[in-house]
Amino acid sequence: MSNKINPKRREPTAAAAAAVAAGVGGGVGGGASGVATANTNTTGSSSTGGSSSAGTTSSANTSSSSSSSLSSAGGGDAGMSADLTSLFECPVCFDYVLPPILQCSSGHLVCVSCRSKLTCCPTCRGPLANIRNLAMEKVASNVKFPCKHSGYGCTASLVYTEKTEHEETCECRPYLCPCPGASCKWQGPLDLVMQHLMMSHKSITTLQGEDIVFLATDINLPGAVDWVMMQSCFGHHFMLVLEKQEKYDGHQQFFAIVQLIGSRKEAENFVYRLELNGNRRRLTWEAMPRSIHEGVASAIHNSDCLVFDTSIAQLFADNGNLGINVTISLV
Repeated sequence: MSNKINPKRREPTAAAAAAVAAGVGGGVGGGASGVATANTNTTGSSSTGGSSSAGTTSSANTSSSSSSSLSSAGGGDAGMSADLTSLFECPVCFDYVLPPILQCSSGHLVCVSCRSKLTCCPTCRGPLANIRNLAMEKVASNVKFPCKHSGYGCTASLVYTEKTEHEETCECRPYLCPCPGASCKWQGPLDLVMQHLMMSHKSITTLQGEDIVFLATDINLPGAVDWVMMQSCFGHHFMLVLEKQEKYDGHQQFFAIVQLIGSRKEAENFVYRLELNGNRRRLTWEAMPRSIHEGVASAIHNSDCLVFDTSIAQLFADNGNLGINVTISLV
């Protein structure tokens, strides 16, 4: 039994709609079989298409002094350290003013990001000056600042030289919507990702089991097209993505990849296998799934996934439909 959704075509000025459906039954490989209908871009551009229902954005302001719980680099009293970090708060965005620290002629501070947008000091309305505050820079080097993702559960406190690098890879940083394309702007904690997908991308269906068949329909549609389906096994959820792009002039290619709804550390516990079978031919790809923190765009750009062109696709397709065996295994 299978449920189908007619392909939806995306106009350049309209948000794309996810168009994926699934069913259970026999397939190319013998596991659960899901039917994914195409989501297309009528402009025919090579940019990645995607499912794109708008979601609710979760955000947290983690830099206010009332929520700071810090210790200085040398230990010290937590209350005193909190008082110190409050001295570094930008009066505009309430983030921290970190070295190089510039002050106005009256000694007031503002962060580099806000400073570039201002014409006068936000505190005294006096002229901004390029005066380095070396004393505050020295104090900053002896204070530990909280990660900006503390509102999402990060408890790290770091010296300012390590803060930016940590925050870029922090496991507690908010997750973006994993659906292909950039139309959905939702972001939030990991435990709300699946809830977001079920509420805002309802046409994406989840198949159960570590061995399924992902059946993409209408693979001959022109332009940028993507197919998306979820797979649930081993207590985790995986997103299967098949994209058709024109990476080179007039040369369309398919890119198939799996990403885990989880962290990179969790992804290291799994390996996925994609396999095309038919007419005495077999094409396989095996790799560690991507974390949704990493996304699939960079992997597709670097061809770090199952890649095949339209002529190869036709060798395995049946009446314009392409079945891909997907197997998830524990390492």
